[in-house]
Amino acid sequence: MPHLLPDAGPQRVLAASNFVYTVGSGLYLTAGVLYFTQAAHLPASQVGLGLGIAGFLSLALGIAVGHLADRRGARGVYAATLIVQALATAGFVLADSFWSFVAVICVAAGAKAAGIAARSPLIRYYGGDRPQEFRAYLRAVTNVGISLGAVGAGWVVQVGTLSAYRLMVFSNALAFVVSAALLVSLPSVTPLPVSGGPRWIALRDRPYLLLTALDGIMAVQFKVLTVAIPLWIVGATTAPHWLISGTMLTGTLIVVAFQVRASRNIDTPAAGGNAYRRAGVAFLIACSMISLSAGMPAWAAATVLIAAVVIHTVGELWHSAAGFEVSFALAPRHATGQYLGVFGLGAGLAEAIGPGMLIALCITWGRPGWYVAGAMFALTGLAAPFAVRWAQHHQTGPQTQFQAAEEVAAA
Repeated sequence: MPHLLPDAGPQRVLAASNFVYTVGSGLYLTAGVLYFTQAAHLPASQVGLGLGIAGFLSLALGIAVGHLADRRGARGVYAATLIVQALATAGFVLADSFWSFVAVICVAAGAKAAGIAARSPLIRYYGGDRPQEFRAYLRAVTNVGISLGAVGAGWVVQVGTLSAYRLMVFSNALAFVVSAALLVSLPSVTPLPVSGGPRWIALRDRPYLLLTALDGIMAVQFKVLTVAIPLWIVGATTAPHWLISGTMLTGTLIVVAFQVRASRNIDTPAAGGNAYRRAGVAFLIACSMISLSAGMPAWAAATVLIAAVVIHTVGELWHSAAGFEVSFALAPRHATGQYLGVFGLGAGLAEAIGPGMLIALCITWGRPGWYVAGAMFALTGLAAPFAVRWAQHHQTGPQTQFQAAEEVAAA
């Protein structure tokens, strides 16, 4: 298992900031929806609609703020997104109607998407020779932080009072403020020069857009553990309900222990394409096993589900490592924020449509839907290596805008 913090330097600052941020995020991810339904007394249907609106509205913001970070300096822009997210989160306590809820959740979701894009140039600049590996390390730290936040959220849900829920909200907001404050000790990153030509070059890079779409389809898999499996355990199997926490814990521990190790050998775009393919096969196998768990005795269903989660999480390690590699390696250094903002569109769409898609396929349709979902992941993985080769050809082709911009940035 990796150490929680690097030995010293800017990487330690980024890791510490990320850790504090994700502890706060763990509070919200675990009990945020319950706050709005139990403490703010909003109907669950309205909460779901508001979250969907926020997800779609925040998609394009990552591109714009990522470009701003490239041009104006990533540290300040990233810190500003954290402060905005803190203010919006604190504003949750004022959300006593549908439209006030939509207002604060849209600002919070937009600031989150913007922060992910704005942080990307910092990861690339301070990530050493292998920023992709440092990004994998940060993902392991993220899972540790979210797990700790989830423990605190468990206490909040158990107590169930308005005061406890509000304490959770303010603790979440405070975590974002502390995360921003830690960035003060981080040396600033001087923006790289850029040549003339189109401003939004990432939106003109068709191979990169195709990879963004494929990664977005694959990213629906993140909702398998958090949405589909809990509903499947409760509604379609005889497995004990405590297994919901068991599956989440199993996946989290595997990511913490092995994400960095899984990323070390995925060090070229071609290796990333192959990792996507392996991930798709793993997801197909896992989805098939989950489907088979229906109708089994409780002990057999639990055994099959845990085994499926292990296989699924191995696929998740490959998928995440592949995304880290291709998104950084195929993006020009002077436009890292803009490109990573575009790449985040895929995950954003998966966040918005993934839960509904998996519920329709795997829960409403039932066992056949799991095979359809698995086949979708497998076919996406098979297409990824071809998309990577196209992107590499586009990157190294004669007289490309990508090449000309890189030459100017390196001058």
